[in-house]
Amino acid sequence: MDVPGYGTIDPNAIDEDAIRAYYYSCNEVTPFCPVQATTLGYFPNKGVNCFFAVVFGLAMVTTFVLGVWKRTWSYMAFITAGCALELAGYASRIPLSTNPWNKEAFETQICAIILAPTLVCISIYLTLKHVCLSLNPSLSRVRPHLYPFIFVPLDASCLLVQAIGGALAATAGYTNYALLQHGNRAIIAGITLQVIVLLFFGATALDYYLRVKRWIGGASRTPENSAADPEAVALWRDKKFRAFIYSVAGAYCGVLIRCIYRIAEMAGGWGNRIMQDEPSFIILEGFMILIPCILLAVFPPGFLFPQMAARISAKSAPRTGSRFGFGRKSESSAEKVDQAQEQKHTIPTVNAADEKKDVEQVTPRMEKTE
Repeated sequence: MDVPGYGTIDPNAIDEDAIRAYYYSCNEVTPFCPVQATTLGYFPNKGVNCFFAVVFGLAMVTTFVLGVWKRTWSYMAFITAGCALELAGYASRIPLSTNPWNKEAFETQICAIILAPTLVCISIYLTLKHVCLSLNPSLSRVRPHLYPFIFVPLDASCLLVQAIGGALAATAGYTNYALLQHGNRAIIAGITLQVIVLLFFGATALDYYLRVKRWIGGASRTPENSAADPEAVALWRDKKFRAFIYSVAGAYCGVLIRCIYRIAEMAGGWGNRIMQDEPSFIILEGFMILIPCILLAVFPPGFLFPQMAARISAKSAPRTGSRFGFGRKSESSAEKVDQAQEQKHTIPTVNAADEKKDVEQVTPRMEKTE
């Protein structure tokens, strides 16, 4: 068996815990602490990591500025936080380009880069509610206001599981292999759960898209007999709205591809062949998150989907009822629009008792007439 720094050694004579403990004491690359023995197994490309750090920083600033300007607070906050973590992660990989044994830099980049996409996902999940409310709430199989309460807690649970796994792995280092494996399994479980949630969200969004498409299609074929709302039809055909939807769909696909890659990467354990392949990491991890962050930053709802921006901004309206702003929150115009939109597409129902009462009142009149 070939062991970096030791040459060929009889496997029966190897004390794996002693070797791990020895490598944990390495602080720089030497003949006895080769780069092949690190978890990454290579010197990260400094130029590529500088590029990622700079672009994620620009996406973070752009999202923050436009979000504050248009007051899309929740949507902006999660994307900004995700970009900030990505910036920290790739900035930490820059020192690794000269010293892959830098433990602080390695632990920072592994935790930040693993957790960041989960925050970006939350912003993607928030869009479905506003799309349903703006087009036709009745076509959604679930009340649109419930979507954030379904997907955000699920995504937060993914984040929690991955954070626990990252903490266990960082604590284990090279000295506690069993704890390191437990951390690895927790990270895999968290990412796998994230893929399941993403697929569930994608299926829900696709189902609603197909239902709206049929609804709009009926309005196009027989406009005189259609019950489709003209405002909803106009929004569906609006180029700005479509640009926003396409950007969110592209971001969704990028995050999904990245998560599937991460499952394959982590499944082989720390330091496996996939983890030590930098080109696949750059493409399937780096660019698959960088592109979504750019799309979400460059195609903001504040400019392309003002209905969504108005609702998010309305939720941040000050409370009324006291001089300090505490008390009952006033009903905003956006909330009134949402209620009117839901009522517009709701089929009225007739209570059976009321219907019977109406019939009894009408019958004597008919008999009297006869």
